[in-house]
Amino acid sequence: MRPEFFASIVRTLVAATILGTAAPVAAEPSHGIAMYGKPALPPDFVSLPYANPDAPKGGRIVFGEAGGFDSLNPYILKGSAPWGLGLHTVETLMARSIDEPFTLYGLLAESVETDESRSWVAFTLRPEARFSDGSPVTVEDVMWSYETLGTKGHPRYRNVWDKVAKMEQTGERTVRFSFDSADRELALLMGMRPILKKAQWEGKDFAESALDVPVGSGPYVVADFEPGRFITFRRNPDYWGAHLGFNRGLNNFDEIRYDYFGDGDVTFQAFTAGDTSSFRESSASKWLTSYDFPAVQTGEVIKAEIPNQRPSGITGLVMNTRNPVFADWRVREAMIQAFNFDFVNQAINAGSEPRIASYFSNSPLGMDAGPATGKVAALLAPFAADLPPGTIEGYALPEGNAGQAVDRKSLRRAMALFEEAGWTVRDGVMQNAAGQPFTFEIVLQSGATQTEQVVDIYVQALKNLGIVPTVTSVDSAQYKERTNTYAFDMAWYTRALSLSPGNEQMLYWGAAGVTEPGTRNWMGMNSPAAEAMIAAMVGAGGQEDFVAATQALDRILTAGRYVIPVWFSRVSRLAHDRHLHYPDRIPLYGDWPGFQPETWWYED
Repeated sequence: MRPEFFASIVRTLVAATILGTAAPVAAEPSHGIAMYGKPALPPDFVSLPYANPDAPKGGRIVFGEAGGFDSLNPYILKGSAPWGLGLHTVETLMARSIDEPFTLYGLLAESVETDESRSWVAFTLRPEARFSDGSPVTVEDVMWSYETLGTKGHPRYRNVWDKVAKMEQTGERTVRFSFDSADRELALLMGMRPILKKAQWEGKDFAESALDVPVGSGPYVVADFEPGRFITFRRNPDYWGAHLGFNRGLNNFDEIRYDYFGDGDVTFQAFTAGDTSSFRESSASKWLTSYDFPAVQTGEVIKAEIPNQRPSGITGLVMNTRNPVFADWRVREAMIQAFNFDFVNQAINAGSEPRIASYFSNSPLGMDAGPATGKVAALLAPFAADLPPGTIEGYALPEGNAGQAVDRKSLRRAMALFEEAGWTVRDGVMQNAAGQPFTFEIVLQSGATQTEQVVDIYVQALKNLGIVPTVTSVDSAQYKERTNTYAFDMAWYTRALSLSPGNEQMLYWGAAGVTEPGTRNWMGMNSPAAEAMIAAMVGAGGQEDFVAATQALDRILTAGRYVIPVWFSRVSRLAHDRHLHYPDRIPLYGDWPGFQPETWWYED
């Protein structure tokens, strides 16, 4: 764990990164683009600051994944595709630096151009860009990919596509997008869509799940796979982009393999047996007590803690407000009061982990304690009459009691809230005026031992309120199906949030997700105030307005009481084979997509 004074310095640096003075963006081609100001790296940068440009090539890394896969199309709602397929084999016009919020650099595109108001953006392809089969990446491929993803792809692509007024080819290698919305983030998002080979999909239904290997332009190709068991990626020796500064020091392994196991416990056992070479540990307690197996003792396995400077995000038990029993905020607050976090944290983490205080906590984007002030208060004021108590006045999670499983004070507060909402305990059962019991189902993914431990403690506490929920464990495929269709009352929910939130927030919290399947709006929230804050975020002309809008959204989400939050960690815990190495310089986001395996290498 980092010393506290270092953590303080880090928070200051992050604030400075986000809140720096913005500079107007000129309408001229550039090697990169930032939401505000200019990219930190010059056009001729040698490598990303967190990559080792001298890293050796070779070796392999093997990951273990819980569950399975039955599709090789990760861009649609149907089926389950293997993790890593899109990351390793398919590229985008621009690529994200995980050391800078809201900054992209050219990948397939050699340049990006936009006007000061971000009403349009144009990308010019690199002439040397090639798919893995040697064919050139063309503007036709780009335009087909964008339209296909926007109309037939996963819902996550549609929100942005709906804001494109016009897509046109304006040069031999240039494509331009014009927008019909005041949304500064669109210029960046249009550079982040996967580019697929149009010819591969002729005569095929893109929206149908299939096991055809997509042809991409990335550094790896699929070498072998067996549905539900494994997939192996081989580094392409003819990869067109190896010479780019953005890629120097990245994509170092000759082979990346993902093996699939029944659940998380079996995945860990495979790692201890040496069948996989890296394991990401989510339990602080297990990190301290379960990593004494022989390979750790002999030094064959290394324990690494990777610090990060990103928001806490939200993790915990989400309440589905589509179920009438959770529609009342007082009931949701009662459910939060009944959850004795301090005891749960002590039992599972020896009390070591901080609680998630809000969705963007642990960052400058998180809401401040106490009443809203300044621009945040002004943004919320028009919606004051419809916001849950605490949104403007200030909201904080209850304090628990680490010394005993049942916190009587919190349970009394919970009981009072239930009574206000029309629920009382009669004959030992929580029920409404019609005599209907307060019942619901908690859906969990099988093999998630730590989650099951949390729920077991919580269920015992709820019995003191006359509530006995049903707990159902399902396999990964069923869990995805049930959560995609919102067929649950309560479920384990994790949403990682970044320092550059934008349009994706509408997929997370937008009202369309109440009925549209496959969104991240598992709680079923329908909040015009939240949607207004997201619009203010993406339309903000400077960092100060952007931060205010995000803090206002954070208040709406937190005071909405949709999730019973647990803990977050300021470090990622990675155990790995001693032959695996990573750079000394850790990026701003820490262990985040783009860090492992991209920056890692194999060396004796």
